[in-house]
Amino acid sequence: MRLIRRFAAAFALAPLLASPAFAGDETAIQNVRDLYAAFSSAVKDGAGPLPARVEAVSPVIDKVFDFPVMARIAIGSKWSGFTPEQQEAVTKALKRSLTVTYANRLSQAAGGKFEVTPKVEARGSQRVVPTKVTTANDDDSAVDFVVNAEDKVQDVLLNGDVSEMAAQRTMLSKPLASGGADGVVKFLNDRAEGMLAPKDAPKAAPAAKPAPAKAGQ
Repeated sequence: MRLIRRFAAAFALAPLLASPAFAGDETAIQNVRDLYAAFSSAVKDGAGPLPARVEAVSPVIDKVFDFPVMARIAIGSKWSGFTPEQQEAVTKALKRSLTVTYANRLSQAAGGKFEVTPKVEARGSQRVVPTKVTTANDDDSAVDFVVNAEDKVQDVLLNGDVSEMAAQRTMLSKPLASGGADGVVKFLNDRAEGMLAPKDAPKAAPAAKPAPAKAGQ
């Protein structure tokens, strides 16, 4: 009987012991769920045109992602040398570029699934919301959202170790070195517009000409 009571007490206490850590993570988890709900809605009838996907996901991406922090991470030590106006311009350009990038990637997820693990994992100094994206062809990818103290996303990890912000920092290093803040803004805006530009339909192969008739035919 004592053993049964101990087990009962342990089960009664378990939710109380677990709830403080989970309660503080609910907003982060819900933010990622809201993001995936918008992604699923954007491709529920197929990929559709990219501008329509951008329009569908822009509000929730703006709400869930911490773009000022992401811009500072992407620029690195040179961020402090930018004027407030330059910082604002880089942040705006990065937001536009990443929004178009994520909307563009959604074409690969049309007909697939977005699954959020209802927990936040501590990885060193980071907090991560783990998720899984499955394409229509049943290809799975682990997509983990790194969230900050405000429960907003500041990085995205593909398959555990490929950092979106590390990739952005590498990509921006050349325009940053050659053109400073203005070079970064131009690069990001050009990148977004390049993805949004209408793509030429592939030209049809010319019809084969009939072989000339032989004499006497």
